Amino acid sequence: MNDGTDYRAILLADTPLIDVRAPVEFQQGAMPGAINLPLMNDDERAAVGTCYKRQGPKAALALGHQLVSGDLRQQRMNSWQEACRQHPEGYLCCARGGQRSHIVQQWLHESGIHYPLIKGGYKALRQAVIQLTEELVQKPIVLIGGCTGSGKTQLVQQQPNGVDLEGLAHHRGSSFGRTVEPQLSQASFENLLAVAMLKTASRQDLRLWVLEDEGRMIGANHLPECLREQMTLASIAVVEDPFELRLERLREEYFVRMHHDFTQVYGETQGWQEYSEYLHHGLFAIRRRLGLQRFAELTALLDVALVEQQRSGSTDGHMGWLVPLLNEYYDPMYRYQLEKKAAKIVFRGSWQEVADWLPTQ
Repeated sequence: MNDGTDYRAILLADTPLIDVRAPVEFQQGAMPGAINLPLMNDDERAAVGTCYKRQGPKAALALGHQLVSGDLRQQRMNSWQEACRQHPEGYLCCARGGQRSHIVQQWLHESGIHYPLIKGGYKALRQAVIQLTEELVQKPIVLIGGCTGSGKTQLVQQQPNGVDLEGLAHHRGSSFGRTVEPQLSQASFENLLAVAMLKTASRQDLRLWVLEDEGRMIGANHLPECLREQMTLASIAVVEDPFELRLERLREEYFVRMHHDFTQVYGETQGWQEYSEYLHHGLFAIRRRLGLQRFAELTALLDVALVEQQRSGSTDGHMGWLVPLLNEYYDPMYRYQLEKKAAKIVFRGSWQEVADWLPTQ
């Protein structure tokens, strides 16, 4: 068995990690496959940290044992034991592979469970992720470009060497880009991206990456700088599909699917409210670029479309504001951005033509 230092093998296998750091640390950054079962909660950790600064490590350790004792210790033990039984192939993990994971390992050992830990903890895994990303992005990249509704994400998803950056970021990269899944912290997003690239590369003799032509930010997450730099050098294949086909894709993605997703998560009544607010927020976010008068006009058309959709289920009314939004805002903006990259465009064609061309590269 891995001694807890072959970080790539651990990441590649989606190895379950029983992460015993405090919730606040876990939220700031965690590995895919990690389960947060803290030794100390945020308040307990803060108290021990203060004690450490004022009275030193011995007093801090004593306070930690005092805070996590009796019934509380037993409750946490029960959770760790259950996780060990469910994930016999897993590892314990704390911040640096130090005291916390060793204490939990010792307590488990005393209860008859022998469970390994990650040497160097989350910090060592994080360092491995950063190095991994820097290595993997050295392969050539082909970017898929095209106006909104060109099916770029689906095209990337279908490639054996494709990595869906928007899927990993839980965001579609525009003012209407949020999904029902909240975005991860920046570090967790980077960890997930590195593992996705590692898995993709391990399945094949990888010659190049296929990615969507993204900006620096995808919602609140930004792309790692090493990847961003390589993307600025990448060649671009542009999908040019008819306007009507793009509208149908957008109808399906933003009106049919988002309504369905919000309803699934929040129920019928609140789901409708969330869906309606999501569309309003998307328009509101670009109100200054639209001009306040045009923003007011399109919002009025959105309100009419929502009434019709709620009454009849038809999404046709949304075309009344979506078509001008594409014609006046999104398409000119994307074409302007693409013009600046004209020298890097190596292929143009319909969705199917780009799909047929990609495997030849």
